Amino acid sequence: MTARMSEYVNKKKDMMFIPFITAGDPNKEATIELALMLESAGANALELGIPYSDPLADGPVIQKASKRALEHGMTLRQAMRLVKEMRDNGLKIPVIIFTYANLLLQLGTDTFFQEAKENEIDGLLVPDLPYEESRALAKTCDEQAISLISLVAPTTSDRRLQAICSEAQGFVYCVSSLGVTGVRKTFHPDVFPFLERVRKVCDLPIAVGFGISSREQVVELEHHADGFIVGSAIVSQIGQRADQLADPKSRHSALNEIKQVLCKSLLIKSIV
Repeated sequence: MTARMSEYVNKKKDMMFIPFITAGDPNKEATIELALMLESAGANALELGIPYSDPLADGPVIQKASKRALEHGMTLRQAMRLVKEMRDNGLKIPVIIFTYANLLLQLGTDTFFQEAKENEIDGLLVPDLPYEESRALAKTCDEQAISLISLVAPTTSDRRLQAICSEAQGFVYCVSSLGVTGVRKTFHPDVFPFLERVRKVCDLPIAVGFGISSREQVVELEHHADGFIVGSAIVSQIGQRADQLADPKSRHSALNEIKQVLCKSLLIKSIV
């Protein structure tokens, strides 16, 4: 685990805010500025999604973002190098690469870890890589001080939950609902008993994702989790302003608009 991950992602923090954006949406420069804006809005870590043509876990909003980014030629390697540019521009929070197994295999794990070290990356999340098939990657992540983030869901058995949480790194990503990502107005009643199950066997912080878009949902989670992950609600705002964000002349105004929406709707840090 990197020093950044230890500092910014832990149980001593207030309810942690972990946003997701797609690398290259709508372009490289906007991605860097979005990361910096989200840190200023109180983000504890950033999930940087790698655009992919067959995104298993992503709903329509993030699929459209991937399409926009792929049209500009964004790749896993380019996305990782964006992180170094974010660092050079002052980004301090941990960055977690959210990618699919095929993209990781195409790049090669040796190359991935070399790029991760050179570009100051803190974590890796591979949603289509089952726990049983991730042990070799987890070992290398541990050796390289990169946190391999584990996903668990309400359907995860107690036995499997125990195994996953006993070897998890960084934090545990709790999926709030079955299916793909996307904004949802309410949580399924099974979510809260599920989070209590996770809490009993997990020493790491637990963060809840899939569908979070309102302050009411964040308040509901406060006594059950350590953090919340927001993807589609942010990516939707980016999509609505893709042209403005792509244009340097209107980018600052669009960034401020997104920040105001997030601060108002999600009860995150006040605008600075």
